[in-house]
Amino acid sequence: NMITCYGNIQHLACDIGLIKVKSTIYGRTNCDTCSNRPPSEVANTNCALSISTIADRCNGLRECEVKTVLLGNPDPCYGTYKYYNTTYDCISGRTLVTCEGNTAILTCGVRHINIISANYGRTDSTTCSSGRPASQLTVTNCYTPDALNKVAARCEGQSSCNVPATNEFFSDPCVGTYKYLTVVYSCF
Repeated sequence: NMITCYGNIQHLACDIGLIKVKSTIYGRTNCDTCSNRPPSEVANTNCALSISTIADRCNGLRECEVKTVLLGNPDPCYGTYKYYNTTYDCISGRTLVTCEGNTAILTCGVRHINIISANYGRTDSTTCSSGRPASQLTVTNCYTPDALNKVAARCEGQSSCNVPATNEFFSDPCVGTYKYLTVVYSCF
């Protein structure tokens, strides 16, 4: 469980395994947490919004830092000083990276696939960069919002599945950038 006051950086980490966010509540449910504010800013304790932003950014990573001021969540209670309360587990998982134009093959033998996270885009300038011009590698904040849902719909519960790392399957979240599919999954 990690509580971070609004304006600070939420830091999630796993010594062993990968982050799997169970829930994040943004708001205020008590007057003691992050309470070094004027009384009027901590009085409303009936203020909670379940959000997926931190799960979208952190699932499948060993460590993750999120600047809370950049999250841009809807304000569940204007005038109240809020915080993020994130509950997460550290789970074992496999990471599969597939360059654009190729097909990801997920396998679990006799067990079943559980998708932890997925993104089609680009989050660094080195992955899948061989032979590519620099102009196709400069955008490193490229995410496909529904990538997790698309991969899960195709693979969740299967013993194996194929996912095309293509604009046709995912759409093109950053035109002109050479992308890759990153899938983190476990077998159960």
